[in-house]
Amino acid sequence: MQFQKGQSGNPAGRPRGSRNKTTVLMQNLLEGEAEEIARKAIEMAKAGDMAAIRVCMDRLASIRRKDPVAFELPPMDKARDSAAAVAAVISAMATGDLTTSEAAEVAKLIDVYVRTLTATDFEERLEKLERAPNPSAPPTAPAHGDDAFAEAAA
Repeated sequence: MQFQKGQSGNPAGRPRGSRNKTTVLMQNLLEGEAEEIARKAIEMAKAGDMAAIRVCMDRLASIRRKDPVAFELPPMDKARDSAAAVAAVISAMATGDLTTSEAAEVAKLIDVYVRTLTATDFEERLEKLERAPNPSAPPTAPAHGDDAFAEAAA
C-alpha cells in the first residue's frame, strides 16, 4: 500500500502534547523526592564528586540562559534609531552588563524590529501612492451617458 501525499500513515497515532509513559512514570516517582535528591547532588558536588559537579553546573547554566536581560535600551520609533540601540548594546557588552551571546540575541531582535518598521513604512508609502491621482496618466474616456453632457457643454 502506498502512502498518499499529505495523509498520515497513522491518523489515529499519538496525540500532540502527549508524553512518553516512562517519562510520566519517572516524574511521578521523583515528585516527592526531587528536593532531597537535589540537596544530595549539591552535597556530593561540594565534596568533589565530578559527576555531581557536572550535573549541578549543567542545571545552573541552563537557568542562566533563560534569565531576562535587563539594561537600558533607547526608544526606537524609526529605523534610524537602531544605530543608538545597537550602540547601547555594544556599550552594555563592553562594560560586562551583557554577555556576547546576550548582546547578539538583543541585536537580532533590534534587526527584526527595524525590518518590521521598514516594511511597514514601505507599505504605508505604497498605499499612499496608489491612492493619489496620477498626473502623468492620460485622461480616461467619459463613462457611457456622459457623452451627451459633454456635447451639450460644448
